Amino acid sequence: MTVGANPPPPRAVVLDTNVVLDLLLFADPSVQPLRTALDSGQVAWLATGAMRDELQRVLAYPALQQPMATRGLQAAQVLARFDAACQLQLVAPACAIRCSDRDDQLFIDLAVAHRAWLLSKDKAVLRLRRRLAQCAVPVQSAFRPAA
Repeated sequence: MTVGANPPPPRAVVLDTNVVLDLLLFADPSVQPLRTALDSGQVAWLATGAMRDELQRVLAYPALQQPMATRGLQAAQVLARFDAACQLQLVAPACAIRCSDRDDQLFIDLAVAHRAWLLSKDKAVLRLRRRLAQCAVPVQSAFRPAA
């Protein structure tokens, strides 16, 4: 009996709310590599209940009602996609790296706690790229598996 090589464990990834919207609502072509990596098990999306709560709050914004209607979606369906795609974690302890945008701190804390990739379009998060790299947290605005 030949023993094959086990596939590497999935790499953890934390997605900020804008990336989640691109993935679950807008089906933005720029997130297709991320979708493929999630579907193949190459990456595991980590999130917390607080992140889900933020998504629920954002989905109620008037500006998102038309895009949801155009795609035949309701907030509950987007939240169900979130629930099916991510692995819920406990809220991570606060890390030493502080973000100027307090709303983004929960993403940073979770990424640092799990040494996960952090995907964000937020300028305040992107400015922390070098400091987070010292904690083994690559920060990217778009998913690039070679990171």
